[in-house]
Amino acid sequence: MPDVVIPVLDEAAALPGLLAAMPTGYRPIVVDNGSTDGSGDIASSLGARVVSEPVRGFGAACWAGLAAADPSDGVVCFMDGDGSLDPADLLRVAGPVLAGDADLVLGARRPVSAGAWPVHARLANAVIAAEIRRRSGYRLHDLGPMRAASAEGLRSLGILDRRFGWPLEMVLRASQASWRVSEVPVTYRARIGRSKVTGTVGGTARAVRDMSRVLR
Repeated sequence: MPDVVIPVLDEAAALPGLLAAMPTGYRPIVVDNGSTDGSGDIASSLGARVVSEPVRGFGAACWAGLAAADPSDGVVCFMDGDGSLDPADLLRVAGPVLAGDADLVLGARRPVSAGAWPVHARLANAVIAAEIRRRSGYRLHDLGPMRAASAEGLRSLGILDRRFGWPLEMVLRASQASWRVSEVPVTYRARIGRSKVTGTVGGTARAVRDMSRVLR
């Protein structure tokens, strides 16, 4: 069954509930990207494998988790560690890849609580998704943080970005490699604790800047 890469930076409040809800057989790899609140120790005490990645950056943490995933299992998943996503949806996201019907599946977020997806973040995501559709032909509407793909395939794509451009570059390189890419709906709740990216205008601006660099 798949490994699940969970990049975290100070997510101590969200990790217990998230790890408790992990589907049977899905093994969490928590990548601690410099937390100061004991996130790594909490995840380890709850049975998760913990990888430390001192180089700050979303892509750096994801890459460290991908490198640590067991290649014999074939499929690796990614999801945020802030409590906004339901681990039960991993079954829906990973299913088509496990069945051999897709090479990469993204979870298209469907908000189910107030404040889950601020307007500024939703608008920025819509612009990026439209550009992906134009460039790749994939019928994607969300550059979702929950996704599943072949572990070996992802390693071979040569993704270079180690910041917030990582998820976008993954899709663009998958398109260049003629991968079968699709999306499925997943629930999206307000995160637990203080937002560092999409919940703030500054965080969203940093993500857009990194993704714009990838598009160039």
